Amino acid sequence: MNCIIAEAGKLSGLDWGIVGVGALLLFVISYVFGREEKDTADFFLGGRRVPPVIACLSFVATEISALTIIGMPHTAFIKNWRWIQFLVGLAMARLVVGYLFIPAFYKYNCTSIYEFLGHRFGSATRYTGSIYFLITRLLASGVRLYATCMAVGVIMGWPLSVTITLFTLISIVFIAFGGIKAVVWAGAFQALFFVVAGIVVVGYLVHHIDGGWTAAMQTAQEAGRLSTFNFKFDLKDASIFWAYLASGFFIGLASFGTDQEMVQRLLTVETRKSSQRTIIATVVTVLPVYWLYLLVGTLLYVFYQQNPSLALPQELKEIMPHFARNILPAGLKGLVLGAIFMASIDSPLSSLTSSFVTDIYRPLIRRRASEKHYLLVSRAGVVGFGLILAAIAVACAPVENILWFAFQILSLTGGPMLGVFLLGLLTKRKSNYANIPAMLASTVVCLVLLLLIKHEILKLGWSWLIVIGTAITFVMSYLLGPIIKESIKIKVQNAK
Repeated sequence: MNCIIAEAGKLSGLDWGIVGVGALLLFVISYVFGREEKDTADFFLGGRRVPPVIACLSFVATEISALTIIGMPHTAFIKNWRWIQFLVGLAMARLVVGYLFIPAFYKYNCTSIYEFLGHRFGSATRYTGSIYFLITRLLASGVRLYATCMAVGVIMGWPLSVTITLFTLISIVFIAFGGIKAVVWAGAFQALFFVVAGIVVVGYLVHHIDGGWTAAMQTAQEAGRLSTFNFKFDLKDASIFWAYLASGFFIGLASFGTDQEMVQRLLTVETRKSSQRTIIATVVTVLPVYWLYLLVGTLLYVFYQQNPSLALPQELKEIMPHFARNILPAGLKGLVLGAIFMASIDSPLSSLTSSFVTDIYRPLIRRRASEKHYLLVSRAGVVGFGLILAAIAVACAPVENILWFAFQILSLTGGPMLGVFLLGLLTKRKSNYANIPAMLASTVVCLVLLLLIKHEILKLGWSWLIVIGTAITFVMSYLLGPIIKESIKIKVQNAK
């Protein structure tokens, strides 16, 4: 413990003040909104009274997270800007979610979006969808928590176990008391903090690069670090425009339309139209933030090229926190640490708990209990999921590219989820029991393909997997629906 305190002492009083004020404001937000929680409608949806602009900024904060603050600079530092091609697909996906998914969720007054699957198909599909979400979100958010704790550990000089324990406890207390309203309002504050931190770091780098902005862009251009669009068509290359566009579009649909973590923010506003305007507005609010942190990575590359005597981190995924710890002056170091800290608090504990209580606990384990009981279970769920996330974060230490690892997880389970939602939204096919084998088959196929790609047995860009998974689920469910339905009908008649 003494060594931890000694390392932490390398932060100045100004750094501690910035982080401390940021943390204090988050807990003030949690107290102000948490004391109003009376039932699960308040705890999970904020009574649908959240202003659209606040929901928009919270959506941005959730999408950005520590994966962007840490992963984007790393990606731009070692590669280029081709990730922007992925953002084109994400932007298109928001439009489809706004005008296809959101109306259905408001039509059925969903607390959890998997209630829609129950209304459209039946309870079996609803429970399967919720379980898929719980698994996907736990894995992806475990990676996100690891990214946060790894970065803070580098800046503070703390062991990974210490930072994971600290942030898990903070998140549990913050969300268990404040609920979704605390998460949404804090998210708006976090989004502004991310932007300020990114702009300040860019300003510092430009000021300390010989030749300023012009020289930095020239060096980056000559090194291929500004390469953005690649329009050739090669299924083996995951970095071409068409692969990024397809994966960005389908991952966007899965993330923004079938993931309770993201959609929950959109459901906290009063009306369907407000919700639609909110997600459309995120196109122009989140894309500049992505670009900002890609720019940070490019400028870091130029900075270290001009200063070869400066030591790089042993693992380049730590480049952003390493730079903050060793190069940034007092005040700026605290600003970056504060941004990473903010990203850790916007955790998925509220959405995980809302799906568990609404889709599994309430209908399967304890029906017709009081709202007080469900609110108590919800807060206990926050604690339980927080501990699970901490364990997953510890297991993520060997991961090299944390940004793409999170998207690869989504490519395995997002396709099956998206396929079922699209079947429910685009067709009238009744396929409740067919959806389950279709989703499982799709997951297995995509997992096998990913392993073949990883071992270079199959020459295919992994970014196509979510497209394949969506197609398999949609087609299998559509074709098997009438067959399984008829089979069940015959068995019932024979039983009689």
